[in-house]
Formats: sequence, C-alpha cells, structure tokens
Amino acid sequence: MTFLWPQMLLLLLLVPAVVGAYLWLLRRKKKEALRYASVSLVKQAIGPGQTVRRHLPALILLLSFVAAIFAIARPTAVVTLPSKQQTIILAIDVSLSMGARDVDPNRITAAQAAAKAFVSDHPPEVKIGIVSFGATASLVQPPTRSREELLEAIDRFQLQRGTATGSALYVALSTLFPDADIDLESLVFAGGLTRNGSRTLKQDKAKADKPPFTPVTPGSYKSGAIILLSDGRRTTGPDPLDAAKWAADHGVRVFTVGFGTAEGGTIGFEGWSAYVRLDEETLKAIADITRAEYFYAGTAADLAKVYQALNAKLVLEKKDTEITALWSAIAAAFALAAGALSLLWFRR
Repeated sequence: MTFLWPQMLLLLLLVPAVVGAYLWLLRRKKKEALRYASVSLVKQAIGPGQTVRRHLPALILLLSFVAAIFAIARPTAVVTLPSKQQTIILAIDVSLSMGARDVDPNRITAAQAAAKAFVSDHPPEVKIGIVSFGATASLVQPPTRSREELLEAIDRFQLQRGTATGSALYVALSTLFPDADIDLESLVFAGGLTRNGSRTLKQDKAKADKPPFTPVTPGSYKSGAIILLSDGRRTTGPDPLDAAKWAADHGVRVFTVGFGTAEGGTIGFEGWSAYVRLDEETLKAIADITRAEYFYAGTAADLAKVYQALNAKLVLEKKDTEITALWSAIAAAFALAAGALSLLWFRR
C-alpha cells in the first residue's frame, strides 16, 4: 500500500499524545475516587470484569482515529478488478504454414481449438470479433456476444498463401474504430479497390472534413484489445510495426502470440514444402509498442495455456486503485462501534 499524500501520515505522531492524555484522565479520576471513605465500596461499585470493558470503547475509538489518518493520506493499493474490456478482436493467421503437422493434428486445428476455448470461457457481456489473415485479411465475424456465431466463424477458416500481418492489424483496428481514418482499400488491397488505385473525390473530402487526430497514451484504451496469433513472418501487405504505432496512438493494446518454432524449418503440406520461421522480433515489438505482452506457444498445450492466461488477464486486471473510501469506512465503523459500546455499557 502506498499513499498519494504521505506527508499526512505525520498526524500519527498525535496518537501517543492521545494515549497520554487518556492515561492522565484515568489517573485524575483515580485520585478523585480515593476520596471515598472506603475503597472497597468503589471496587464493589465497579464490579468484576469492568476493568477491560471500561477501556475497550476508548481503544476502538483510537483505532478509528488511526484509520481516519490513513484515509486522509489517500492510500492506494494494487487491486484485482473486473476489466472494462468490451470488445476483443482475435486476429488469427491462416497462412498455408498453419497446416503443418508438427502439432497434432496440425497447427490450424490446434489454433481453432484454443480460440474456441477462449470464446467459451469469456464473459457473455464482452463482444468478440474474429479476423483471419493470409495473403490479405478479412473480418470473418463482426464483434458479437453470440458464442454460436463465433464458433461457426472459427470452423470456417480456410488456409491461404502469404502472411499479411499488418493487414490483420489494420482490419482489427478498423473494427474497433469504424469512424477512424483507416483506408483499408489502399492498405489491405494492393492499389486499393478504386479504378487505377486512385482515391475518389468523396473519400478525399471526407478525410479533409475530419478534425485532426490527437494521439493518446499507449495502452490507455480500456474498451477493447486485439489478440494476434501468427506462426510466421510477414510476406505481403503493410508493415505491421506501422500498424502497431497506429494502434498505440489510439491506446489499443495488441497482445501477440507466436505459434511454432523460433529456429524455423521446412514444413510440408498437401504436396508442397516451404521454409518457415517464427518472427518473434516483430511480434515482441508489436506488443511492446502497444504496451501489451508477447506469448510464445510451441505446442497445442502451450497455446491453450496462453489463451487461458489471456482470458484471465482480460477478464480481471490488476490496477493501482485509491482505497481512501475503504479506510474511511473502517474509521466510521470503529467510531460507531465505540459509541455503541459506550452507550450500552455506560449509558454515555
């Protein structure tokens, strides 16, 4: 526990003074009691077991005073709270290398199983969208709370040639920010979708009418996040680090998962072979730029554990939270308890 106003803890120096004043009052009352003709009459009036009882309300009131000082110092602590994530985008690599059988039965099947488990374990109030990417990227399932639709979308994955990691990030980001200025036509598709790759006057006017964008603190966007899984390096499409910088400027965290061997090797699938190597450097850089984390999974079991960890991380987050209200409530509870005991036992 830390304090935003630690200087206020100096008020704790008053505690010994309060205790001293209390003891002084007790001695004064004791001297007055000795004026009675018989001390035995005083002891009889007090009765057995009253010695501890008469000091207990004062002790509880002292604890209330200490708790109030802690509250004044504005304490903070790392508290595990429900995450505010409302939309999660799963971007999953469906390049041909995901058909490799170094994972039983193959990489894509293992990735599908892990993604399904992630969807099934996630809270129902969180929307999940799915992006698949090979030579290009596409939103195969818009964000939804329907688990059935999500599971069906995962089952529809089709392997493609190429790995457009940057395109996947831009598609995921455009899903989180549909009103943002992301020209998917020119970024994801070579030359764009307009004739001769040129922008239309309508597109240019819409861009000119938008107010200038002001970057935010990386990792500060709490309404959504992206989980990117890939087993290879980018072979086509925009630079994923440029997309990561765009995500960071919008505060979006991109958690990356590397699936496969970092050393690389030749894999075969349905009569073809190719050399593939996991680009851990880029995946780590994406996570670092966006203030997220990188996870490595070498087997299907590892991948399942990674998705479990991500599920827990996105459902519950540890945050440095001010707990002044808690200490104020403790102080009030002690004060009420002291007052109640004093009234119950001494009628004052």
